[in-house]
Amino acid sequence: MKRFNITVNGKAYDVAVEEIGGGAPVAVAPVATAPAPAAAPAAAPAPAAAPAANVEGTKVTAPMPGTILDIKVKVGDEVSEGQVLLILEAMKMENDIPATKGGKVAAINVNKGDTVNSNDVLVVIQ
Repeated sequence: MKRFNITVNGKAYDVAVEEIGGGAPVAVAPVATAPAPAAAPAAAPAPAAAPAANVEGTKVTAPMPGTILDIKVKVGDEVSEGQVLLILEAMKMENDIPATKGGKVAAINVNKGDTVNSNDVLVVIQ
C-alpha cells in the first residue's frame, strides 16, 4: 500500500492505494494531512448591485457550477421572459441563462469571471 495526500476543491484527503504487481511490500510512515495553501489575494471586484437578500423579486439561480463569461443586462434594464441575462461556462460549454419571467432587473449578484455554485442567486427580477 502507498499513501498519498490528494487535494480536491481545497479539501485534503489521505488516500491509500494498493500497488499491484511483483515487488516487496513497503512500510509506510503515517502522513499528516497538511492544510491547502492559501490562495493569492484577488484584485478588488467591481462594485455589484445590492445583494439579493435586500431585494425582493424573482431570483434567477445558477443551474450548475461554473464561471460567469458575460453579463448581457444591467440593473434597471427591462427584460422579457426567456431573454438571455448572462452566459455561464460549465464543463467547457457556454450556457445561456435566461430570464424566468419578464420585468425589471433589480440586482445582479455576480461579476464577469466569478465562479458560482449550483443554486447561487445570479440576478433578481422585479
